[in-house]
Amino acid sequence: MKRILPLPAGERAFQKSPSRLPIGLQQVALLAMVPAAATAQERPNVIFIVADDLGYGDLSCYGATRVQTPHVDGLAAHGVRFTDAHACASTSTPSRYGLLTGEYPFRRKGTDVAAGNAGMIIRPEQYTLADVFQQAGYRTAAIGKWHLGLGSKTAMQDWNGVLDESPADLGFDESYIMAATADRVPCVFIENGRVANYDASAPIEVSYQENFPNEPTGAKNPELLTKLHPSHGHNMSIVNGISRIGYMRGGGKALWQDENIADSIVAHAIRFIEQSAGRPFFLYLCTNDIHVPRYPHDRFRGKNEMGLRGDAIMQFDWTVGEVLSTLRRMGIAENTLVVLTSDNGPVLDDGYDDHAVELAGDHRPGGPFRGGKYSAFEAGSAVPFIVSWPGHTAEGHQSDALLSLTDGVASMAALIGISLPEGVASDSRDCLATWLGLSRESCPYVVSMAANRSLTLRTKRWKYIEPSDGGPMIPWGPKIETGYLKAPQLFDIRKDIGETNDLSQKKPRLLRKLQEMLGATRNSK
Repeated sequence: MKRILPLPAGERAFQKSPSRLPIGLQQVALLAMVPAAATAQERPNVIFIVADDLGYGDLSCYGATRVQTPHVDGLAAHGVRFTDAHACASTSTPSRYGLLTGEYPFRRKGTDVAAGNAGMIIRPEQYTLADVFQQAGYRTAAIGKWHLGLGSKTAMQDWNGVLDESPADLGFDESYIMAATADRVPCVFIENGRVANYDASAPIEVSYQENFPNEPTGAKNPELLTKLHPSHGHNMSIVNGISRIGYMRGGGKALWQDENIADSIVAHAIRFIEQSAGRPFFLYLCTNDIHVPRYPHDRFRGKNEMGLRGDAIMQFDWTVGEVLSTLRRMGIAENTLVVLTSDNGPVLDDGYDDHAVELAGDHRPGGPFRGGKYSAFEAGSAVPFIVSWPGHTAEGHQSDALLSLTDGVASMAALIGISLPEGVASDSRDCLATWLGLSRESCPYVVSMAANRSLTLRTKRWKYIEPSDGGPMIPWGPKIETGYLKAPQLFDIRKDIGETNDLSQKKPRLLRKLQEMLGATRNSK
């Protein structure tokens, strides 16, 4: 069971005095430095919109030209767009772990990419971003992709009853989530600990070990793949004409239709916002886009020249637009802080033959950076990051401050005047002033974890990649450079954004300093 937390009082502490800011921002800064509101009703609503596998270069406000994202661009035009923000991992599960706990995922075993039947990875006794808001009387919800495990034990979930551990044990009052990802079974939504739209006539069974008797698979029954075919892996159980990772049978009316996933997520997000009228709320809204299998609604399919991946980016932008439109319709847009980001860097071919590689053309999903999802290079962790709160964020501001998504816990606690319990969110820093565009101050450094659990350390100028085993390319299908090398690597990001000139031999003292910084961080808990 979730432990009961104290409700301490606190005030926001900003990193810089407004007198050190540009003149145009000083008035906004002074307003923002007012102590946290005395009543919960006066505190801002907060929405975190987290895309899935959306690259730094996939949005038009970040330079994309082959796809347009007007709703995201509008959000950036009224807020702060960051150019040096980083996820704490280049894959989904550990990145989301760091975002919600304020703790680097390398500190905990089992934070690799989770199977659909993984037990809950964040433990009920851990403090989370949702706890911050729940402490302050907010109504909290997790909607969309989850991928952090469910139930207390792996492969022991009761998919036909009530899960014994769910987001309710982590500070979320409500949840409507995918157990893992769209390419992994079970292919059902979980609503408040139960399968949504449960069909008693089709009990659900899930296995990541072996198939169930007489159940078709993508490998043996390709004729049943009516929507997408796998390019590598992803050839197990077939749901909605698409084969997945893992095996399941049953589900009946509860099984999702991939083309309706975004609509379902948006509908539940809007309902939560509407039902929260008169009470501050925190919404952790995680889209399925741009993750594979990409099969958007027919409103978007065929609408972009880059094929299904481009269509999925358009569908993500639509999701953002629907949420923002709801805020305006309800008259709460100016009292709502919206944070938009992605869990990790991009990938084109991640297991389905949707022609994303061939149709990308000159589109660079990772922007100017090298690598991509899974990688130790910059494109693995560099993510779009936009913060908008009308009247409080610097409007239309671009910031090159170095940031980590792990800082959300401490920064949001500062926003609403909550003092964090001692010992929690050990890697989270209060960067609220920077998030709001009221300070140019960067984090002293950020740490990210690649798919093989090797670590990188970034300062504002330098990038250190620790030695690790593994080949130069991801071995299971995606054409992505790993950044793995048995020797240490050092890059001057300010001059060499593409990480092509390794300076480890030329700057041994600097290399040793960064190695010591990473070692101190690794051993700090």
